[in-house]
Amino acid sequence: MSTSSRRTFLAASTAFSLGRILGANDKVNVGIVGIGGRGNDHIKSYATLPDARIVALCDVNQAALETGQANVKRLTGEQPAGYDDMRKLFADKNVDAVSITTPNHWHALSTIWACQAGKDVYCEKPACYNVHEGERMIEVARKTGRMVQIGSQSRSQAYKRKAIELLHDGVIGKVYMAKGLCFKRRPSIGHAEDTPVPPGVNWDMFLGPAPMRAFNPLRFKYNWHWFWDTGNGDIGNQGVHEMDIARWGLGEVMFPKSVVSTGGKYVYIDDQETPNTQLASFDYGDRELVFEVRGLNTGGEGSIARGGTNYVGNLFYGAEGWMGIDGNGYKVSKGDKEELVMDVKKDAAADTPPHMANFLAACRSRNYKDLNADVAIGVMSADLCHLANASYRVGRKLSVDTAKGRFTGDGAAEANLLLTRKYRAPYVV
Repeated sequence: MSTSSRRTFLAASTAFSLGRILGANDKVNVGIVGIGGRGNDHIKSYATLPDARIVALCDVNQAALETGQANVKRLTGEQPAGYDDMRKLFADKNVDAVSITTPNHWHALSTIWACQAGKDVYCEKPACYNVHEGERMIEVARKTGRMVQIGSQSRSQAYKRKAIELLHDGVIGKVYMAKGLCFKRRPSIGHAEDTPVPPGVNWDMFLGPAPMRAFNPLRFKYNWHWFWDTGNGDIGNQGVHEMDIARWGLGEVMFPKSVVSTGGKYVYIDDQETPNTQLASFDYGDRELVFEVRGLNTGGEGSIARGGTNYVGNLFYGAEGWMGIDGNGYKVSKGDKEELVMDVKKDAAADTPPHMANFLAACRSRNYKDLNADVAIGVMSADLCHLANASYRVGRKLSVDTAKGRFTGDGAAEANLLLTRKYRAPYVV
């Protein structure tokens, strides 16, 4: 064994020894970090899984933490430990695995800290806030031997897995274009003045790696998605699910040759920074990936979702026809007359628990290849969102070094700065 391989093996062995060794009948003890809307969804989902026990919660907001603890007690009959600092939860030897449901700008650092503490991680999408962070997440997950599943639950939904299998088997011939659609009506967030930090909120910890700012209610609950310090707009919020499916359907494409993204924040005059209308195109030579965000009133796309203001899904175009995949199922139409040849409805089961069950199974097998959405998969899908946002923010088409995942040529110097950030100590990735 080489010296470098021995170091890697020893690092992984040491990290594994930090965790509790699970017996065949042991439940996986789970801690959840971030008890907002998605955090409470995780509580409900884990409570339905016989292999999981929720033993700890953490939030920077005392009120949210107490609400979460009450929900766990109501659903499971057990009172979880409560922490105001995720590092305390990661140090809890009773915790085997953690779910990260924090704002985007915390995903990487919380995952890295958890892996280093010997915990397996289920991290909500997008995997990372920027490209640099995704690289570090993969590096640490592999070095420590921890399982890291990204919350792209489509990867564990049986009907979507079947749809992608059909695409790869040539059901519509050679696929030349994938379109991800995020037509999700978003009201204006309005304007709010800065205020004192509410009692029971650790604002410094909430901001973490982001710059220190005065407390503003619009930068706190959910609306943090629409500020560049903490979010990635809707392309990196709802949209990253559809970006992942588009990439998956094209055969797990990686970095494109080039990217261009245009759009703007139209109609509204408010405090939102990210666009509410955005169009991105990724050039793969013989294939193209197109992504569109519409947060304002809109119709459907082509022959699907007509008459509705919301449509979230994917379209794949091939030499012999097209396929649509969404939350209702998938359809395949073929030929010049667009003859409907398949119309398959979605599974009746809930979306998230099967993905969590896949994660828990990998916690036992200790093989990251058993994960349906391993960190490397989730990071690549998030990275396409980051490339699009960088192009949008610098206002130009950008060439990409497909091996390094960085921009080259005109505009590269400015755009590459957006693929990382200046971190606020001690919250440095």
